[in-house]
Amino acid sequence: MSSIGDASGSLAGQSAASSRALQSAPRNLWRDAARRFARNRLSMIALVMVIVLIFMALFAGVLAPEGYDYQVLDQAWQYPSWAHPMGTDPFGRDVLTRIIYGARVSLAIGFISNFVALLIGLPFGASAAWFGGATDYALMRFIEVVNAIPDLLLGILIVTVLGPGFQNVLFVFIFTGWMGTARLVRGQLLSLRERDYVLAARCIGASDWQIIRRHLLPNTLAPLILGVTMGIPSAILGESGLSFLGIGVQAPIPSWGRMLNDYLSALQTHWYLAFFPGVMIAITMYAFTLMGDGLQDALDPMAGK
Repeated sequence: MSSIGDASGSLAGQSAASSRALQSAPRNLWRDAARRFARNRLSMIALVMVIVLIFMALFAGVLAPEGYDYQVLDQAWQYPSWAHPMGTDPFGRDVLTRIIYGARVSLAIGFISNFVALLIGLPFGASAAWFGGATDYALMRFIEVVNAIPDLLLGILIVTVLGPGFQNVLFVFIFTGWMGTARLVRGQLLSLRERDYVLAARCIGASDWQIIRRHLLPNTLAPLILGVTMGIPSAILGESGLSFLGIGVQAPIPSWGRMLNDYLSALQTHWYLAFFPGVMIAITMYAFTLMGDGLQDALDPMAGK
């Protein structure tokens, strides 16, 4: 009897240990991913650059030397100097100030559009993958039709109908962004829904939404993080393109793309007016892209092998 008791105790101990190991596994995976990311020097540099850009956008009112529309006509067309490190524009406005406030506009569009697109695309993609049938068919055909139109052309069409401005530009990238999120979630869930742990959850009577919420969506978190990270620079570049064409964010609100549009005609005589906004766009794209590559290597170390 004692041997049976010992065996039962041993099995119970092994079961408890296995349970603890399963519970700690996700935490270990995220901890390992954080370590891999921290060992990537380029990605850490990119992360610091992104943090600096976010800090600049959040505290633009404190960091900027002047108001973004403050004009001193006597100081127009000044080249970079100690008083104005990036010079002044034709209206005597400080270019550095407008660059700092432009970060607020660009990052706001990048972050807000991707966050809202995630909230919209997540339930649509999950519903299409799990329920299939007419729901999946209708959603995928709609997305395919819309995706057949180039994003820039679609953005121009939407802004032409709704009019330029911050809110309408934001709507453009929410509308185009949620469909990519939905397709990503759908693809991930289709590959996960036949896994053993999903079948086991069905056997014990878990509802569809419990399985999606507790088992499927957590396993799509890594690809979603990567998708959002790479979607932010795409939205920033798209906003810069629309503003450069004159149909994005409107004056006097500063935007890097709008500054390029306003100052392009003066490029030969006053190079700094278009140079600094272009450099900020390039730095932002570079930082987010490098950070996204680092996250991909950290979350999926076998992807590059």
